[in-house]
Amino acid sequence: MSDALIGYFGYGSLVNRQTLRTDYVSTHRASLSGWRRHWQSRGVDMENHQGRQIALLSIHRNTDAMISGMLVIDRKANLDAVDLREARYDRVAIAREDLQLHDYGTSHGSAGELPDELYVYVGRNDAQSEAAPDLLQSYLDAVMAGFLTEYGEAGVHHFLETTVGFDRRVIADRHDPLYPRAVVLERERASWFDHLLTKHGATFAP
Repeated sequence: MSDALIGYFGYGSLVNRQTLRTDYVSTHRASLSGWRRHWQSRGVDMENHQGRQIALLSIHRNTDAMISGMLVIDRKANLDAVDLREARYDRVAIAREDLQLHDYGTSHGSAGELPDELYVYVGRNDAQSEAAPDLLQSYLDAVMAGFLTEYGEAGVHHFLETTVGFDRRVIADRHDPLYPRAVVLERERASWFDHLLTKHGATFAP
């Protein structure tokens, strides 16, 4: 049906509404239990990146963990477009009881009952590699700005503290972004993000 809805839980860039590209119905702050967030050990190639490998943000099952993020209620007709955006991820069904909704019905847009189909995107081909792939500053900016908007400064700290694998290089591409849905930050906010990343073990590379 053309009016059928689905929901997908975002735990990275999907938390930032500026990166959404479909005519979604609504977004709602939410948490997902039973999963832990991490940077993948195997990187992916990006164009114009001089052969460097970029890490993907992903999740793995952990019965004791819970991650914050965003539930996007979207039209089922848009699912192919979302799958294309998340082409390096597998779409995995999640159970309604694993979602804790913080503001359902009061956030950006309005939706009635939750759709029957609920998903999360899990990075594929996550395997150990000899060298940890790099992180992308323009991607981190989008993710951290999303958590700041939705959850405040505490949300940014929570994202950093509940994500495994920040002890690696960050490619400083903020002024020439490689991430296709890059966001623009105020100088003070950008400096704060960089400071927090350094505290969590990241080092910056040109």
